[in-house]
Amino acid sequence: MKKVIAIVGPTAIGKTKISIEIAKHYNLDIISADSVSVYKKLDIGSAKPTKEEMDGVKHFLIDDLEPNSQYDVEMFQRKAREIIEKNNPIIIAGGTGLYVQSVLFDYHFDANKRNYDFEEKYKDLTDVELYNVLKEKDNTIEGRIHPNNRKRVLRALEILEDTNSSVTSFNGKNNPYYDSYIIYLNVSDRDVLYDRINKRVDKMINDGLEKEVRDLYDLNILPNAIGYKEFIPYFKNEIKIEEVIENIKKNSRHLAKRQMTWFRNQMPTHFFEVNLDNIDITINEIIKELDKFLEG
Repeated sequence: MKKVIAIVGPTAIGKTKISIEIAKHYNLDIISADSVSVYKKLDIGSAKPTKEEMDGVKHFLIDDLEPNSQYDVEMFQRKAREIIEKNNPIIIAGGTGLYVQSVLFDYHFDANKRNYDFEEKYKDLTDVELYNVLKEKDNTIEGRIHPNNRKRVLRALEILEDTNSSVTSFNGKNNPYYDSYIIYLNVSDRDVLYDRINKRVDKMINDGLEKEVRDLYDLNILPNAIGYKEFIPYFKNEIKIEEVIENIKKNSRHLAKRQMTWFRNQMPTHFFEVNLDNIDITINEIIKELDKFLEG
């Protein structure tokens, strides 16, 4: 069974720097498990690593698609597994938990045609109302499907009604597909993490995030992603820039909270507390454990 290292955790925890240093130490490549960095032109808002930050480490699934292209977990699973078959061992790094899980475990997708009768049944419900119906039927779904992903919410409801099984168990998430070592990066003090998030958003603004989003908006490209969607009412003169910035910070903090909940409950991980004062200490601790994994 092929070996795969995964580095996961909430936004702004330091996944990029740590994964790159680990990759350099073992001379490995990195697969980006990020649903936004895969798009060209979405650079600052996605916290995409720059060429300088990559420091010569090859990254896959970054700048692969035009910003108006479709991308989902099934596409990521297929592309990532194709890469792993040719490059082993390898690192998967990112905060999109379902993407990582879909690759490392026997997570499958139903190829049946869409049930339009089933969609018709719920057509009058908003996305939020539909998601609340799913949560009432399956209390394990929180953090696994985004409320705005109507197609996946409908599919989860369909599985429940047809099989009386949660989408969690239906997809065989506990069956390993690779011999993986999943590193979960954590900061116990959430206020410290939230402060890092706020400062990172301020840096994004200083680095030109508004222009990046404006250029996309002028091309009628409206990414439904944190760091981008918050600008739309501002461009329509409905809110001020200060509110945009605060909304990005707030939504990023909420994302981090959801990520922490998801990773704690959905995948077996090796827990590492990140030393933010000296991140090299954390990197060395991880390397000691990875030495055992890679030699075993």
